[in-house]
Amino acid sequence: MKNKKVIITGGLGFIGSHIIERLNDNNDIVIVDDESSGKIENIKHLDFSKIDTTLGSINSINLEEVFEDCDYVFHMAALTGVFQSVAKPLNSNNVNITGTLKVLEAAKNCEIKKLVFASSSAVYGDTKSLPINENDQINPLSPYAVTKATGELYCNVFSKIYALPTISLRYFNVFGPRQDPNSQYAAVIPIFIDKILKNKRPVIYGDGEQTRDFISVKKIVDANILAAESKETGAFNIGLGKSTTINQLFEIINNTIGSDIMPIYEKKRPGDIKHSIADISKAKSFGFDPDYDFKDDLMDTVEWFKNNF
Repeated sequence: MKNKKVIITGGLGFIGSHIIERLNDNNDIVIVDDESSGKIENIKHLDFSKIDTTLGSINSINLEEVFEDCDYVFHMAALTGVFQSVAKPLNSNNVNITGTLKVLEAAKNCEIKKLVFASSSAVYGDTKSLPINENDQINPLSPYAVTKATGELYCNVFSKIYALPTISLRYFNVFGPRQDPNSQYAAVIPIFIDKILKNKRPVIYGDGEQTRDFISVKKIVDANILAAESKETGAFNIGLGKSTTINQLFEIINNTIGSDIMPIYEKKRPGDIKHSIADISKAKSFGFDPDYDFKDDLMDTVEWFKNNF
């Protein structure tokens, strides 16, 4: 992607900042972020001469003024996390559903070429069908999952009724540099790395034999750009297409760091699914094919945490 004007909502966050990092050299970037979880430090190493930042909530700022004359919207802004949504479902609904609707409305009115929506594999719930296919019935088991499923439905409606091209990417378990291990709702990989580096015992909920499809944020960025530039619309799984148990993940990180620390096992959390692995064959229609071993990217992530935490 070159010589475009690109909106990234949630651009100061984990995934958003990586998209900006990739596009910064050859495009004009417009960031919309309320700094609730993202932070300016995530992009401090970039060239700010081609970045325009609007700080504020997608529910309160005038999005049409911000979106004017832009080409693409990458809608990453959200209250993320299953357990955060269980604790505060109204907050998740306000940001993830009402906020998404406002982003779509502004994109329609500004005649955006395409909107890429960050959805989640959480929409599937605890499906027994593996690997998970886009044709499988969705079964959200948390308020967060409901908000992402609703966002997808709104995207489809805006594509069909208003001719706004949209595509929803159902991320599986994303990891990489700049994930915050100190958040109450942090993902498992940064928590494991942070705890082990500090010689503390991480917690594994359940027996640790639950599986996840871990995908590097670098591959997530690939998927977003490919999806934006494609003619495809609808929902697509974005994962590695391989599964790893939480116990295996812990062992890999432990060995990479050179530690022999043992985890603490606690009871399963509400809303936590047992198994997850993506069928990514549909996403290959727009060129997404992450054929790699995630261990190399995991090692890079460990090195980043060593240098930054």
